[in-house]
Amino acid sequence: MIRRSSLVASLTAITTGFALAANPPSSASAPARVPPITWTACADDAPGVPVDPVVRCGKLRLPVDWSRPHGATFELTVARRPARDPVGKPGTLVFGPGGPGDSGVERIRRGNRFSKEILDRFDTVSFDPRGVARSGGPSCPLSLSDPGLLTSQADFDEVTAANRAAWDACRVTSPVWDHAGTDSAVRDLDALRAALGLRQLTFHGSSYGTLLGQQYAERYPGRVRAIVLKSVFDHSLDVRGFVRTQASALQDGFDEFVSWCAASTECVLHGDDVRAVWNDVLRRADAGEYRPHTAFEIAALPIVRLAAPDRAGLAEDIKSLSEGTVPQLRLPVPVPSVFCADWPADVRDFRQYADLVRTARAAAPDVRYGAGLLAIRACLGWPSPVANPPHRLQVRTRTPLLLLNAVHDVRTGHVWAAGVAAQLGRHGRLVTYEGSGHGAYGATPCTTAAVDRYLIDLVVPPPGARCPAA
Repeated sequence: MIRRSSLVASLTAITTGFALAANPPSSASAPARVPPITWTACADDAPGVPVDPVVRCGKLRLPVDWSRPHGATFELTVARRPARDPVGKPGTLVFGPGGPGDSGVERIRRGNRFSKEILDRFDTVSFDPRGVARSGGPSCPLSLSDPGLLTSQADFDEVTAANRAAWDACRVTSPVWDHAGTDSAVRDLDALRAALGLRQLTFHGSSYGTLLGQQYAERYPGRVRAIVLKSVFDHSLDVRGFVRTQASALQDGFDEFVSWCAASTECVLHGDDVRAVWNDVLRRADAGEYRPHTAFEIAALPIVRLAAPDRAGLAEDIKSLSEGTVPQLRLPVPVPSVFCADWPADVRDFRQYADLVRTARAAAPDVRYGAGLLAIRACLGWPSPVANPPHRLQVRTRTPLLLLNAVHDVRTGHVWAAGVAAQLGRHGRLVTYEGSGHGAYGATPCTTAAVDRYLIDLVVPPPGARCPAA
């Protein structure tokens, strides 16, 4: 049974009291005229995603540098899936993809991001953000060469030089490489809103896309109808706080995984000392037994598996490693032109890098590093100051932003969502899913109802709303 504080039990009672009127945009800050999008059939360019004739694609020509609106331009690629039952529909819902590096165009073409009710009631629209895929994405390798922990100033210098050389190669293939930060994407999003003919924006941002939603609300508060932030990024953190909280989120997820193994016979390590088996795997990785894979890569396995969350898969991976077999490894690396413009890797030498490693190890003794150190490594050598530096939010929307986060999220820890909610104050409302995984929308009827009622009816959940784990 869902507890009294859960959403499903609460929404019916609060519909009238929390339904909010739309907030009209300020005419004083009206944007420049944007031409409408010409919609055509989508190209058959997404592996594993057949062309759906219902979905239409288009391009929006925008400035490369918004400070020079009449200068060079690029094309933002957009996709739209029409509402299945448009009678009485609230309008258009724009989806902000995560990563950074995810394709919103492919999300819309798949049509599996939202509930049946949302797909019935809204036209759903998304895009490849600037610097990603079809919107000026670079044609160059973005994976890290020889991923591993840096152990000396010579390593630090080598990686910094390699990063800069890789970025130079990417720069010539992407028109927006030097203007791909979220501050520019916010301007793109408002241009998209105007091109769609929307007086106000209804937006659902996922993971890194929550940063876009936050900063849109900050810059254009009067143009917000409703904004959902699912799996929330906290852009107020400095580099140490970023690394520490990412590591602690992964440790929390691993602790929950160990508890699950102890309780569930689905775990192939059920009955074993899971921490001991895992730490023996890391010891063997340190000794080079899994070459060419590094200990850093092996330690990242829980990030990949527990984001799903795939606890059974992680248990099988650990068992395979204990038996000498290395599972397939693929580290999640952000698109540098986007991420590094938003999060400064303010690390000037190996001494500072090693201090961050110690910070992560202290916060995550079982999993060592977390995704933060991987991101910092990917940005070593990026020019400073960055285009979109971290700061505390200053949002003053009439409709509060809706935040949704799992308690055990190894990529965007619940502490980030709580931090953003505190910055928003009465202009935000956090719903906590008491389960695991990176992404809680659709996990249970409770989490789905929280988002759907907000997007469709502008119903804001009560303070402290929680949804039980599945």
